[in-house]
Amino acid sequence: MAARGYGATAPASIQAADGVGHGSTTAASDVDVYFSADVETDGPIPGPFSMLSFALVVAGTFDGKTFTRPTNYDEHFYIELRPISEQFQEEALRVNGLDRDRLVSDGTDPQIAMTTASEWIRDHSRGGRPVLVAYPLSFDWTWLYWYFVQFSKHGSPFDHSRCYDVKTAFAVKAGLPISRSGRSRIPDVLRGQHPHTHHAVDDAIEQAELFANLFEWSGR
Repeated sequence: MAARGYGATAPASIQAADGVGHGSTTAASDVDVYFSADVETDGPIPGPFSMLSFALVVAGTFDGKTFTRPTNYDEHFYIELRPISEQFQEEALRVNGLDRDRLVSDGTDPQIAMTTASEWIRDHSRGGRPVLVAYPLSFDWTWLYWYFVQFSKHGSPFDHSRCYDVKTAFAVKAGLPISRSGRSRIPDVLRGQHPHTHHAVDDAIEQAELFANLFEWSGR
């Protein structure tokens, strides 16, 4: 299973390195640890369709007073999965560029993938509370929560509700209705510098940068 240009792959294509700062003296168990997530799929919903890849990037910490962004975005996890059904949409595959036929034979078994991801999240939370971050949250959360509950022997590392919707946060701070808070409305000052390529790692890093900028933004 290849990681498509993201360096040497560890077992199950896990890629991780240190790089997040922890500037608070608050007990670790009282700290939220944010994980920016991006998923690539072959359809709109899990079950009838399959998640083909996903990435998680450590996106910062918050102890209720101080938000600390990572010093870099090298702490990431990436994996490609074997499809769980025969259904797929050609349009979805054109967007993400993944070779579904290859993943049928070479993709990681979902039970191994989700259990390993759960353990990686636990290890990189360093005793804090992991929180899933996405824009919009509804899509990525639906896929990851379903897959964690369905396949990971540890269940969901984010429990049933520890999540942060960047779209809602932007709408509130910008004073916009949700219906007018799409990515096209985001001002340049908030946008990340990392390219959006539809590879899960790139998109999760770009989203992590946006999340950190928005967290520190005072609003309109």
